[in-house]
Amino acid sequence: MKLYAGFDLHSSNSYLAIIDEKGKRVYKKKLRNDPELILGELKPYRKRIEGIAVESTFNWYWLVDLLMESGYKAHLANPAAIQKYTGLKHSDDQHDAFWLAEMLRLGILPEGYIYPKEERPIRDLLRKRGQLVKLRTSLVISLQNTISRNCGVSVSFNDVKVLKEDRISPLLMGDPGFSLFSFTYRPLIIQKNKNRANKRKHPFPPPTRLIFNRRWTAIPPDSAPVALI
Repeated sequence: MKLYAGFDLHSSNSYLAIIDEKGKRVYKKKLRNDPELILGELKPYRKRIEGIAVESTFNWYWLVDLLMESGYKAHLANPAAIQKYTGLKHSDDQHDAFWLAEMLRLGILPEGYIYPKEERPIRDLLRKRGQLVKLRTSLVISLQNTISRNCGVSVSFNDVKVLKEDRISPLLMGDPGFSLFSFTYRPLIIQKNKNRANKRKHPFPPPTRLIFNRRWTAIPPDSAPVALI
C-alpha cells in the first residue's frame, strides 16, 4: 500500500506524519532535526513512500537535500498558497504535518521550485546584495532627512552616494548629538560607496567575485558570471 509523508519543519525539530493511500494515519512523531534520526524513522516505510512533502520554511535546504540524496521523492510545499481545510478544529504541528501529507495524497499540494543545490549560493549572494542595497538606501535617506530637518540644507542622493570623505559632520557640528549621528551613518555609507567603485573597476575578475563590505567573496571559477544589479 502506498504511503505519503509530511514534515512540519521548525528550527530545531520537525513533526513527521505518514498516511496511507486511503488517508489513514500510519505514523506520527516529533523528531529532532537530526539526519540519522530522521532517516532511521523513515526506513521501515521506505519502499512504500510515494513522496514526502516539506514545508518551504527558512531552513528547508538541509532536509530536502537529505531526503533527495537518500532516494526519496521530496515535494517543497508553498505555504503562501496552502489553504487550511475549513473542517479542521485544531491547528498545530501534528495537524499541519498530516495536512501536508493529505494534500500530497490528493494531488492538490501547491509546490515550490526546488532550486538546484549547486546554484543556491549564487542566488543567496544576490539576495544578500539586494538587502545591503536597501540598507544603504535607507541610511542615505535617513541622513538626508536629518540634515534637512536640522540645518535647512538639502543634500542630493547622488552627492551622498559619491562621498569618499566626511563632508557631512561639519554640517552638524553645532549639536554633539547630531554629530554623533553622522559618525554612526557615515562609515557605512562611505564603505558601500567604495565597494560600488571597486565593483566598476573589477566587475568579473577570475574567479568571479562579489564585494561585500571589506572582504572578497569568491564564487567557484566554473560558475557562470552573474550580472550585478
